[in-house]
Amino acid sequence: MNNLIKKINDSLLSVSLEEKVLFTRHLAIMVKAGMPLIEALRMLQKQTRNRSLSVILTQVVADVNNGQFLSASLDKYTKVFGNFFINIIRIGESGGILSENLNYLSDELKKRRELRKKVISAMIYPSIIVIVATGLVTMLTVFIFPKILPVFYNLNVKLPATTRALIVISDFLQAYGLAVLGGMVLIPVLATLLKKIKAVKYSFDRSLMYLFLVKGISQSVNLSNFCRTLGLLLKSGMKIVEALTITADTINNTAYRRELEQMAAGIQKGEQLSHFLQNKERLFPAMLVNMIAVGENTGNLSDTLLYLADFYESELNELTKNLSAILEPILILIIGAVVGFVALAVITPIYGITQSVSG
Repeated sequence: MNNLIKKINDSLLSVSLEEKVLFTRHLAIMVKAGMPLIEALRMLQKQTRNRSLSVILTQVVADVNNGQFLSASLDKYTKVFGNFFINIIRIGESGGILSENLNYLSDELKKRRELRKKVISAMIYPSIIVIVATGLVTMLTVFIFPKILPVFYNLNVKLPATTRALIVISDFLQAYGLAVLGGMVLIPVLATLLKKIKAVKYSFDRSLMYLFLVKGISQSVNLSNFCRTLGLLLKSGMKIVEALTITADTINNTAYRRELEQMAAGIQKGEQLSHFLQNKERLFPAMLVNMIAVGENTGNLSDTLLYLADFYESELNELTKNLSAILEPILILIIGAVVGFVALAVITPIYGITQSVSG
């Protein structure tokens, strides 16, 4: 029973990317300054305000005090930290470079956090415009237009096609508005549930490579994560097959993950990384393949991958800026057309009334 309660409690633990950045950075500074690991962990456990991290560090302190390696203790919390995080620490411990690897880890997590913020911020402004416009049009069609409509009927005004279309839309929203709202809430929930099915998730992730505007951002995010994670693991001294397996675990896109898993199996049989990437230009562009081939031939693969990670991060910066610049006029045109349609549907019969009265 106690084990069951512990498993439930462990499944509820959650540590933000921000907390992980601070934890690794502070631990790296303390270890580099010569503070014993156990003392550094105790200090961080007392200082942290994150309840989950405090619970984890309490257990980690006990484990390390009993002679376990830090990475072995963190292995109990793979769902919280992930294989990449734990393996970078494990390599640091085995190679006597824990503080350096903690710094690598902190920098990597910080870059991932910034990457996530850039993608989210690129979508915030268009989302706000769409929500405001939807609210405005709904208010006009459901609440304001039905109050004006009886005036048109009483005066026997001949209604134009735009007004008749708006009446149909208004009647539909008044009759089924709650069902439409429920459907709008249900669709993302249903999509989230469907994405838990592996085949559906793979098809969705693969389709991102073909969608206008989205494909460039998706590719840059995945390639920067792939290059930086693999580059850091190789630079830390990990064998390429194991490094690819761990890198695959860190990639959210299942289309890329499947390719990396197959890649690890191919390289185990003696195939070169660049050879495997050839003829997969939808996921891995020719420039990346050529650069990796150069890195393999010169024995400088890890540095080449880290250079490519920086390149794709800068590409992402440009793409997110361009996305906002492209979406803004398109959304303004669409919203202008919708609002213009509603305004025309209301104003045209009013103009007809004034003309008939003046006539």
